[in-house]
Amino acid sequence: MSVSEDFLTLDDLHPIDIVEDLAAHHDWEFDRVTDDQIAMAVEGQWRTYSLTLAWSAQDETLRLICTFEMEPPEARLPMIYDVLNRCNDMVWTGAFTYWTEQKLMVWRYGLCLAGGQLVGAEQIDRLISSAVLAAERFYPAFQLAAWGDRSPADAMKVAIAEAYGRA
Repeated sequence: MSVSEDFLTLDDLHPIDIVEDLAAHHDWEFDRVTDDQIAMAVEGQWRTYSLTLAWSAQDETLRLICTFEMEPPEARLPMIYDVLNRCNDMVWTGAFTYWTEQKLMVWRYGLCLAGGQLVGAEQIDRLISSAVLAAERFYPAFQLAAWGDRSPADAMKVAIAEAYGRA
């Protein structure tokens, strides 16, 4: 049975309701912060990732933010930014950024559902999986750039292949 079959009889289901059902289906720890926002923890190979999905009715966008803590030495920040840009050149479904004040590496993506489009459970499941897979794929490169005293080009060698598995 596909993930979306659970939702076939429900018309105009709120995107965050679908995310909540997916989180429960996958046994992910989650907290429905508001009607339009949910936070959850997804276990990866390298670490547990914090994900937040928020629905904005104003611009009809489902936003996903996947974060993990990273506190590189100040002197290594230029290397982190270089690796971050190299990572972003290799992905299509989102982008990394580093929030210096919060000491967080962040994967962001916005799914535009303009014109009253509906989102399906498979789309959201894929959105979450893509975020976790990107974090898993590039986490070692960020680590090498921050603490391995490696050049950005050398750090990226560990991220050449796509990560396979499931979130």
